[in-house]
Parts: sequence; structure tokens; C-alpha cells
Amino acid sequence: MSGERQFCTYIMASRPWGTLYIGVTNDLLRRVFEHKEGRIEGFTKTYGIKTLVHFEEWATALEAILREKRLKKWPRTWKITLIRTNNPDWNDLAAEWYPKAMSAAEIDAWLAKIAAS
Repeated sequence: MSGERQFCTYIMASRPWGTLYIGVTNDLLRRVFEHKEGRIEGFTKTYGIKTLVHFEEWATALEAILREKRLKKWPRTWKITLIRTNNPDWNDLAAEWYPKAMSAAEIDAWLAKIAAS
């Protein structure tokens, strides 16, 4: 992922071949962290969807939103094929993005720091 701010369409999974979630964001690092930590009430928290398995960067919010809407209409088999094309083992693409073993206070401070940048 590039260092500059991008709009992203992403797919997260509960496990390989498991429940899928498709979303769009202007801050993929923050959004994936929120999913992983269960900070967002709703579908992804209820179904334990914490693994980033696919993402695409877009230059504009409109492009990202249109792609998200298209992906959500695709049959499940097409979504799985998309994931497996570049990530055949369903690896967590965000596995190395975050520091390990942080306390709740450290997490809050880190989130505040990245939100300010």
C-alpha cells in the first residue's frame, strides 16, 4: 500500500472460505484495525470478520464506492475467485501492519496519533 492517502475497496473474511465483508474507506490502516479489534458494532463484529484478504486502491472516493457496489452484487464464487487470484492461501494482508501486544492505553494513543496525521 502506498504512503499517500488513498481510497480503498477491501474484502475481509472470518476465515478461508468463510463469511465475507466488502467495504470502502479513505483510511485502510485505521479501518482494518477497527475491524480487527472489534471496535465497530455490527456485521463484522458479530461474525468475527478480522482478516484482510483483498484490497484495491482508487484515486477518488467515487471510483472506490462504485467498485464496492459492483463487488457486492457479484456472486460469491466471483468474490472468492478475486481473492484467490492474488491471495490463494487467504493470508491476512494486514498481519504485519500493527505493533504487537499493545495495552488499551497504547492503542488509544496510537490511534489518536495516526488520526492526527
